[in-house]
Amino acid sequence: MDDAQLLRYSRHILLNEIGVEGQEALLASHALVIGAGGLGSPVALYLGSAGVGRITVVDHDVVDETNLQRQIAHNLARVGRPKAESIREAITAINPDVQVTPVVQRADEALLDTLIAQADVVLDCTDNFATRHAINRACVKHRRPLVSGAAIRMDGQLSVFDTRSPGNPCYACVFPETAGLEETRCATMGVFAPLVGIVGSMQAAEALKLLTGLGSRLTGQLLMLDGRDLAFHQITVPQNPQCAVCGQAH
Repeated sequence: MDDAQLLRYSRHILLNEIGVEGQEALLASHALVIGAGGLGSPVALYLGSAGVGRITVVDHDVVDETNLQRQIAHNLARVGRPKAESIREAITAINPDVQVTPVVQRADEALLDTLIAQADVVLDCTDNFATRHAINRACVKHRRPLVSGAAIRMDGQLSVFDTRSPGNPCYACVFPETAGLEETRCATMGVFAPLVGIVGSMQAAEALKLLTGLGSRLTGQLLMLDGRDLAFHQITVPQNPQCAVCGQAH
């Protein structure tokens, strides 16, 4: 780090849990953020401001005025622009040292297979089960830690799936593709604006801990947030031995 970086990241460096070595690890890291909306906005901004050296942001959508109620990385001047490019501008305005690569493309299996293999940590900020399962499969295949967040209406959830260690569950252990879960989206169900900020900030925190070697105590845990009472509930989620993605049979 040069003198300017030592000053910029001084509040991190002062922390015993991070220090110079931890900050240097962040500067050398590559985070993949999939989804540049309500969750992806705080995720990308905090990863960028914290000094994660390379951030790839994937989103095929463009900024719409209805997004601005909660997607804090975007603004009126960038309505109609691709969200991934808008987030790059937002991060660069805070920390120009970070290399941000926008990928304006739908996150299909081929793209995910390529990008996840190149990343140190993956953050799922999407809003549909098909993409979430595709992300999970690629993370298991390439042994990459996955920080998964979700928020709808007044409810949020967060978990870390890290199958680099035997016995840890993957996303499909908790939400099997065959479960027939109901798809709910903000466009039809609504979402409490600060909720995505809370969940997204926590996703960024878990990713930073993974990148600095602190690990995550949310591995194998599902943290649920009730935004009405601001109450948190945490449950243990074991690996499913019969999981089609990470189980023993697989």
